[in-house]
Amino acid sequence: MKKVHNFYAGPSILPEFTIEETIKAIKDFAGTGVSLMSVSHRSKEFDAVMREAETLFKELLNIPEGYSVIFVGGGASTQFAMVPYNLLNKKAFYVDSGVWASKAIKEAKIFGEIAMVSSKDKNYAYVPKGYEIPLDADYIHITTNNTIYGTELRKDINSPIPLVADMSSDILSRPVDVSKYALIYGGAQKNLGPAGVTFVIIKKDILGKVSRPLPSMLNYATHVENGSMYNTPPCVDVYALLQTLKWLKAQGGVKEMEKRNIEKAQILYDAIDNSKIFVGTAQKEDRSLMNICFVLKEEYKSFEEDFLKFAKEKNLVGLKGHRSVGGFRASTYNALPKESVIALVDAMKEFESKH
Repeated sequence: MKKVHNFYAGPSILPEFTIEETIKAIKDFAGTGVSLMSVSHRSKEFDAVMREAETLFKELLNIPEGYSVIFVGGGASTQFAMVPYNLLNKKAFYVDSGVWASKAIKEAKIFGEIAMVSSKDKNYAYVPKGYEIPLDADYIHITTNNTIYGTELRKDINSPIPLVADMSSDILSRPVDVSKYALIYGGAQKNLGPAGVTFVIIKKDILGKVSRPLPSMLNYATHVENGSMYNTPPCVDVYALLQTLKWLKAQGGVKEMEKRNIEKAQILYDAIDNSKIFVGTAQKEDRSLMNICFVLKEEYKSFEEDFLKFAKEKNLVGLKGHRSVGGFRASTYNALPKESVIALVDAMKEFESKH
């Protein structure tokens, strides 16, 4: 099989270890002679998978006592509604830093008043800063990494009210002080596993504060109390997620991932900044380590499709930028090796020399 450099934003590159171990389990799970796709989620073998995934997640992020980690379906988009359903009584404060944040705001408005600050004025090219957090809000919601626009909030903020974060695309890419957060959630299909499972890290004492009745499946307490087993979980996805957690630990953990991610991003950002034809789209102080967005300078715009074709010939895939930004996007998640970034930089330099 040819070597392909996978820069897709999600579903995205996974460690070969995760893929190979999941294939084995799909054929024969834990020596049972039964496929992972067919095994009962109530079996002791799969229960062990769920418990190990929770334990390892807590270990890698150094999650303190008083928090639960649950695995549910529905993607981060369902969490856009579950968060306000469970936490919003009257008012919440949202930081609108991109498309996914704006979608979360749309859902939250169903449940109460929403105050917000936004970077939409510059097409989300920066992360809002210097805002005051209203003390009368039930919580503040942030999106730490913006896959479409290539911006990232890489430092934990201090909040006087409960802090909620969508970390779908940068979870486990850097250390996080979980004690500063009331709730962290995200889809798995960037740094964890295939699409289909969503993680939620939740401080248990924030539950049960809203007056509205909650349907069982949309109540965080249901999943906490039942150890993510209230209904049939996405078994294959949870198993793959566990393999990624094992791989990450074997690589040296979250601090090592951050070191590698900084190095990869620096290589690519340096190439963009020193290029005569490419230019970055995000403000430098807010550039993402996970999604690096760039375009061709105005006088070279007509070569956009040519570069994508050229990149594909070099086995570089997934580089087309989101339609709202255009240009190119290189997603450099944990599993992407440095050699792939170097291959992209070499292709950019070669293309530039020809144009």
